[in-house]
Amino acid sequence: MKRSIMTALLVSAILMLSAGMVFAKTLKVGTMGPLTGPYAADGNDIKNGVLTAVEVVKANGGIPGFDEIVVLPQDTACEPRQAVATANKLINEEANAVVGSYCSSATLPASEVLDEESIIMITPASTNEKVTSRGLPYMFRMCGRDDDQGSIALKFMQEQLGAKSVYIVDDKTAYSQGLADGVEKMCKAAGIKVLGHEHVNQGDKDFSAILTKVKTSNPDVYYMSMQNSATGALMLIQAKRMGIKAARLAQDAVYHPQLIEIAKDAANGVYLTFGFIDDNAPAYKEFYAQYQPKYGEPGAYSGYAYDSAMAYFKALKDAGSTDPEKVKAELMKLDYDGATKHIKFKPNGDSGSNYIIRKVDNGKFINYWNPATGKLY
Repeated sequence: MKRSIMTALLVSAILMLSAGMVFAKTLKVGTMGPLTGPYAADGNDIKNGVLTAVEVVKANGGIPGFDEIVVLPQDTACEPRQAVATANKLINEEANAVVGSYCSSATLPASEVLDEESIIMITPASTNEKVTSRGLPYMFRMCGRDDDQGSIALKFMQEQLGAKSVYIVDDKTAYSQGLADGVEKMCKAAGIKVLGHEHVNQGDKDFSAILTKVKTSNPDVYYMSMQNSATGALMLIQAKRMGIKAARLAQDAVYHPQLIEIAKDAANGVYLTFGFIDDNAPAYKEFYAQYQPKYGEPGAYSGYAYDSAMAYFKALKDAGSTDPEKVKAELMKLDYDGATKHIKFKPNGDSGSNYIIRKVDNGKFINYWNPATGKLY
């Protein structure tokens, strides 16, 4: 009798354990970005931002219905073909959503592949207008857009620098050249003379030929549209060595702690367009407290990647399902203060732009000019 009771209890325990194993679910979130190569700093920032969001969610009780949340990092190397391959890999690994990529040239083709499988993609860093202008139903963007960034750059040149001329250089990527082309058109329309628009190649380290043209042209503004901060730092070092006196204005991809680490005093005085982030906001403090001890100072897109993941997690909780249509519907309802910005998505998937001018001052980034008020901070 006792043996039969013990057997029954054992069978019951096994059945309960088996049931638990059957119904246990793992939420899979993919990340896409350059984890190796010249843009690795930004790609790893994105990965670490998502990992931080997972830790914060877990610390606050996790997500009902899931016993685990895992991050699946993929290296795009900012190469379109590799980005498509990584997108297919994430599909095969049954990722529920993807945060990425960094380069617009990677996000554009990868998003087409993910959209075919109804996988939600939120980019924290790709600013090219085409990202959200193609009508892809599951494509979202946390950062701002190049057309908005370009217009702020123009406004700053006009209202604060009083510029009459500009020399533009980009590195021929979808992001960098797209932004530079937009700035060129805006400057010409506004009556600012474009003295030259040159292109460098990704991976170049000697910019003396182009910088000689910049110095000879003697523009009021030297506009740098580079894909990453390391390239921007080398260009600033060489520009200083050559004695270029023009005001130096760069964009959000050049904005990164690495810029100051590499360029040092050559970075002092450079202006950059970047989204306004209130580091005193409660959500930012929660993000920073979890991120900094493990990964160091946040990079340019660490916070945007964190907010991208958190937005998905919030929408998933509200939807009570991983069904992409239900999650998308909840994403469109979000209206809250994130770590980097107020999050409310527009019908096309954009979350809006809030660019300001930041400046490197004595080895630190400072808020410098507010385009909304036209005044210095």
